[in-house]
Amino acid sequence: MKRDSFGSRFGALVAMAGSAVGLGNLWRFPYLVGENGGAAFIIVYILMSFLVCLPIFICEFVVGRRSQKNAYSAFRDLSGGSWWKYVGVMTVVVPLIVTSYYSVVGGWSVEYLFKSLTFSFTHSESQAAMSTMFGDFVSSPWGPLVCHTLFLAVTAFIVAAGIKGGIEKFSKVMMPMLFVIVLSIAIYSITLPGSKNGLEYLFHPDFSKIDAKTCAAALGQAFFSLSIGFGTIMTYASYVSKKENIMFQSTATALSDLAFALIAGIAIMPAVFAFGLNPQSGPGLVFETLPYVFSQMPAGGVVAVLFFIALLVAAITSSISMFEVGVAYLVEEKKLSRAAACVIVFMLCWVLGALCSLSFGPLSDVKIFGRTVFDFFDNLSSNILMTLGSLLTVLFVGWRLKKTDIYDEFTNGGTLSTNVKIFGVLWFLIRYVAPIAVAAVFVTGLIK
Repeated sequence: MKRDSFGSRFGALVAMAGSAVGLGNLWRFPYLVGENGGAAFIIVYILMSFLVCLPIFICEFVVGRRSQKNAYSAFRDLSGGSWWKYVGVMTVVVPLIVTSYYSVVGGWSVEYLFKSLTFSFTHSESQAAMSTMFGDFVSSPWGPLVCHTLFLAVTAFIVAAGIKGGIEKFSKVMMPMLFVIVLSIAIYSITLPGSKNGLEYLFHPDFSKIDAKTCAAALGQAFFSLSIGFGTIMTYASYVSKKENIMFQSTATALSDLAFALIAGIAIMPAVFAFGLNPQSGPGLVFETLPYVFSQMPAGGVVAVLFFIALLVAAITSSISMFEVGVAYLVEEKKLSRAAACVIVFMLCWVLGALCSLSFGPLSDVKIFGRTVFDFFDNLSSNILMTLGSLLTVLFVGWRLKKTDIYDEFTNGGTLSTNVKIFGVLWFLIRYVAPIAVAAVFVTGLIK
C-alpha cells in the first residue's frame, strides 16, 4: 500500500506552518512578552528561533524525510536498530501527553467562541467579572469536558481523512484565513486611542530586562511554538517530496511562525494598553483580560468572534500535527487502519485530558510532585521531555548520522547551490551551538 503524502509544496508548507502556529502564538507568546519586558524578550526570541531552533527544526526535517517513516521507525532505521530507537519511542509518547492537556485549552477556545457568538462579554462592567466567568467555567466538571471532547473529536476527524484529504486540505483553507483574521484584528487594534503605548511596549527594547531567565523563557517558547522536540515536524517531513528544498521549507515555516507571533502581539497588546490594563496578566491574558477589552471597545462583539475563531483554528492546526504522530506509528508499525488508529489515539488523549481538565475542579487537590495534573503534564512536556527530545535529536543528527548523508539530504544531492554554500555554518550550529543551548535550557527546566 502506497504511503500517503502531501500533494504540493504549498500544502506541505501550510501544514508545517499550521503545526508551528498555534496556541503558543496567540495564548502563550503575548503573555510571555508581557512578563519578560516586551521588545527585549522579542529580540532574544528571534535570535533563539533562528540560531538554535531553526537548526533543530532542520534536523527533524532531515530525519523525517530521509527515512520516509514515522518518528519511531525513523530513529530505529537510521541508527541501524541501536538504542537510539528508544528516542523514537519518546517522540511518539510525548505528543500524546501534549495533545492531552493542549486539547483542554483548545476546549476553552471552543467555549469562548460560543460565548462570543452569544455576546456574553458585551455587558461586562469589570475585568474581575471576566476572571470570575473563566474561573467558574474551568472549575466546573462537565462544561470543560464537553469542550475538550469536541475539540479532540474535530482533530481526530481531520486526521482520519488522511494527509492529502484531511490535514493538507484543512491547512490550505484555514491557514490563510487565520492570517487574514489576525492581521485584521491587529490593524483595528492599533487604531484604538492609547494603542501607541502598546506598540512602544512591544517594540521599544529595554535591554536591562535581558537575563538568564529571559533567555530560557525565549528559547522555551521557541521550542513550544515551532513544535520541535516531539516528533511532529519529523512526521510531517516524512510526507514531503524528496524534490523539495529543506532550507526553504524550514525557514519559511520559522518566518511564518515569527510573523504570526508578532502580528498576534500587535493584535493584543495595543488593545490591552488602550484600556489601561496590565500586560503582565499571565495565562489569563486571553481568557480573562481580552474578553473585558472586547466588552469595552467599539464593535467588540465582532472582534471577539473573529479572535476566538482564530484561536480555535490555530489550536486545531497544531493539534492535528501532534495527533498524527501517534496515528502514523500505529498505522505503520501495528498495521492498523487510519480510522482505528485515530480512535485509539483519541481515547488515550481523552482520558489523560479529562484528568487535566478535572484538575481545575474536582481533582484540584490531587497533586503529582506538588503540581496539579494539568501543571504536571505541562511542566513535564514543556520543560523536560520536549527539551530532551530536541537535545537528543540534534545530537543524533550531528554526532550519530554520517555528515555525508546530512549533506546529501540538505542539498538534494548537491543540486541546491545555496544550501551547499551554507551547509558548513548549519553543520557548526547543529554540532556545537544548538546542543549547548538546549542543554542549558534542559538544566534550567530541571531546577525550576
